[in-house]
Amino acid sequence: MTGATTSPTVHKEFVSSESPGAKRAGAGGYPCQGLYYTPAGKKPRIAMIATHYQIDFSEHYIAEFMAARGIGFLGWNTRYRGYEELFNLDQALVDIGVGIRWLKEHAGVDQVILLGNSGGGSLMAAYQAQAVESCIRPARDMEPALGIDELIPGDAYISLAAHGGRPDVLTSWLDAAVVDENDPTLTDPELDLFNPENGPPYSEEFIERYRAAQVARNHRITAWAREELARITAAGYYDRHFGVPRTWADPRMVDATLEPSSRPAGECYRGPTAVANRGDRGIGAGSTLRNWLHMWSLEESQCRAEMHMEKITVPAIVINPEGDTGVFPSDANALYNAIASTDKQRKDLPGDHYFVEPTGAREKVAEVMCDWIAERFPRAHWE
Repeated sequence: MTGATTSPTVHKEFVSSESPGAKRAGAGGYPCQGLYYTPAGKKPRIAMIATHYQIDFSEHYIAEFMAARGIGFLGWNTRYRGYEELFNLDQALVDIGVGIRWLKEHAGVDQVILLGNSGGGSLMAAYQAQAVESCIRPARDMEPALGIDELIPGDAYISLAAHGGRPDVLTSWLDAAVVDENDPTLTDPELDLFNPENGPPYSEEFIERYRAAQVARNHRITAWAREELARITAAGYYDRHFGVPRTWADPRMVDATLEPSSRPAGECYRGPTAVANRGDRGIGAGSTLRNWLHMWSLEESQCRAEMHMEKITVPAIVINPEGDTGVFPSDANALYNAIASTDKQRKDLPGDHYFVEPTGAREKVAEVMCDWIAERFPRAHWE
């Protein structure tokens, strides 16, 4: 571990650790790594932890804003940072538990706030659900992860610009007009989101057909993945890679009259939607048979938020950016409605998905979260 001051008011510390079932790598790295942000010269008694499926959250954009306001912040990575195709949910939850235990037992934190940001919303919801009551099954053909029944529950849950989970967000973004998974150029014109004859604006009838076709596409890939996995395992193989083309095609990314907000029309996280949808990068674009079934399949995946929200009974708040081009008001509403806690709030704030714009958006998010936390854990007890 090393320490460094990032500003006159914030100190950050590198944290790394082994995890049950995952030792230090031969090259020297530990499976779990992150950065802990604290107010300079202070040892906070309350802290947040944020983790994603594969994206590095160690330098999370909100970390220093929270630390400057007196809240510790652990930007934490599991063994799967950068390795989404290998992801196993139960093992990742154990790694998150390592970070929470470090906060409680080494950093001197009394209350830990789970921050479910973006894709991390469903991941942190799954963590809390498993910590409260065992519910996460191991990956196909694997034993339960070591330590999966020894997780420490969080004391509160914050959903920030989060969607419903990996299969949910992928399905809502899938291009329903794809007719051949092996040839991205083939299109059903009657379901083509970018065919001017269909819109925008899109009719209710078109949206209904389009959404049904998206779900059907997810189910088709799942059926193929099951059959293909059975075929290759019978031949002595373990898994195989495959691609999922055209995954930037949510109608809301094109038609701004659907769930109106301050988001720019025709835009997604990678710029113009029509261009991004024909590009080489996208959510779930690269997978394996096992990874698809474990993470992306509507039928099999447990990487979903709503199914775990009924076990979240601690204080919770759902914060949604008004200008988000990938998470929409109905997504936030669904999460809010699914949370079982009697102490829950729902709030919209100005900003894009990362709160880069408008000026001061991140400061505003930090203030809202700090005020919400202070109402439940008085500031007098933060140090």
